Amino acid sequence: MDIQSIVVMLLIGAIAGWLAGLILKGSGMGLLINIVVGIVGAFVGSYLFTLIGFSVGSGLVGAVITSTAGAVVLLFIIGILRKLL
Repeated sequence: MDIQSIVVMLLIGAIAGWLAGLILKGSGMGLLINIVVGIVGAFVGSYLFTLIGFSVGSGLVGAVITSTAGAVVLLFIIGILRKLL
């Protein structure tokens, strides 16, 4: 993996985490947490979209949509767990 791929991955993670934070809480959670949530959300979104047979396409926009959807699911589950514990 070259440096350009890493920068793009971090940028997509930051955008997806920020968007998921806006969708669920109304604000972002800071750059580092947004990146982590977005990157983990990309894995969650890819898994869930593959599981249900849904595809948003490839490219930058598809990656942001998939990552954001996964990050929203991730933040939703974390929010439920916080309320239970």
